[in-house]
Amino acid sequence: MIFEENVSLAPLTTLKVGGPARYFAQPASIDELKATLTEARDRGLAIFILGGGSNVVISDAGFDGVVIRPALLGVEFEFFEDGKMQVSAGAGENWDTFVESCVKMELAGLEALSGIPGLVGGTPIQNVGAYGQEVSETIVSVECLDRESGAIETFSNAECQFAYRQSIFNSTHRDRYVILKVNFELKKNGKPKVAYRDLIERFDGRDPSLAEVRAAVLEIRGSKSMVIDAADPNSRSAGSFFKNPIVEQEVYDQIAAKFDNVPKFPAGSDHVKIPAAWLIENAGFYKGYRMGGAGISSRHPLAIINADGATAAEIIALKDAIQQAVSKRFSIDLTPEPTFVGF
Repeated sequence: MIFEENVSLAPLTTLKVGGPARYFAQPASIDELKATLTEARDRGLAIFILGGGSNVVISDAGFDGVVIRPALLGVEFEFFEDGKMQVSAGAGENWDTFVESCVKMELAGLEALSGIPGLVGGTPIQNVGAYGQEVSETIVSVECLDRESGAIETFSNAECQFAYRQSIFNSTHRDRYVILKVNFELKKNGKPKVAYRDLIERFDGRDPSLAEVRAAVLEIRGSKSMVIDAADPNSRSAGSFFKNPIVEQEVYDQIAAKFDNVPKFPAGSDHVKIPAAWLIENAGFYKGYRMGGAGISSRHPLAIINADGATAAEIIALKDAIQQAVSKRFSIDLTPEPTFVGF
């Protein structure tokens, strides 16, 4: 493999910040991917695997190694009994285009995940979820390349150890595997999942079609600038920047005793989830807040945006300020969702 040199990474991310990659490669097959990894190891280069760039913050210095952006494509459909269909998608496929194709084929299971930027290969890593649905609900298995041995391995849903915004790929086995393909089991002519409050209220008790749920999700996301739009500076973000913290009921009760109308959602035995957006706003960071070139979306307090030519340092400074304020006011530590590269 021949590496490109000094390739700008900012245009390959949704946040549009960061410096260059010392080397860059975009393998289009498993053999090319293996050759790229071998070349990088032989040259003693640090390696970063980049997907759709929707969940990363690249440092201003860039990455002093090789950035590999696998372009593994292909979607396959295979019917099983009882209307079930296994759908396999290459890691390099555009996620929303893939979801759209499934909805058009009347395959239920991914409709509420419409409009999420990025590639298919990134979805199992953090168990992507939105509007009451997570990819772990339909993932059957994930095919990966072991960066250490060069072997191809397949992990079942259980072996991926999915949890809220978590899997083995971003926890116990971080940086060990490159995802090649994701296999889903979807339901032909199945009912869409309408579990999110905005969707429940919108459809007011009637049973919508998959296409209607997809359209509603896209509209809701668009109203929050959570759909990529080159003309909308609010969409120059890494999506939701912080995870919604899960706390013990006792911790929630202590906060609710001091503040009015603290929202919560069930999160397992004796635990609740508090929306990070509420914590951020009530710590003094309002929609449209600015700190240098960085800011908070004027439509959604959970999105840190590149408001006006921001540097990565300015993004980090705003992140730090938000975390410190929330910790001081509520004694809760917010955990960022993006991966930080080159810092």
